Amino acid sequence: MHKHELTLATRGRQFYELTTQLQGWLEKIGARDGWLLLFLPHTSASLALQENADPDVQADLLDFLAKLVPDDDPAYRHRNEGPDDMSAHIRSLLGTQSLQVPVGQGRLQLGTWQGIFLLEHRQRAQARRITVSFLGEVAKDE
Repeated sequence: MHKHELTLATRGRQFYELTTQLQGWLEKIGARDGWLLLFLPHTSASLALQENADPDVQADLLDFLAKLVPDDDPAYRHRNEGPDDMSAHIRSLLGTQSLQVPVGQGRLQLGTWQGIFLLEHRQRAQARRITVSFLGEVAKDE
């Protein structure tokens, strides 16, 4: 097993694609066949496998989440960090904080239009950590 911690500085609420960075790490460690495991230890962001070809998909998803879970709803009790605090927690609950992606012949086995994303649910910049692990076969040094 190989383990790495990825740190990402977000600039507010949007999708941040990690696919290229993760593929580069797999190549660096010589990954062959196995599983890429991701864990996000935050309660106001989430991970997603999502369309990476048309940015309109991400914009539509953000618009949908804004309608489904509005900021500053007067029914929210928890407002410790501002009007987007509780809505970010709810959006995170609708997503996931862990992903498992198969790796074959050193490549992420994603669908044609899939990418791996961190979805920031807060409006302001954040520093996010992601624990990245590869469990599987790696190339042997010759």
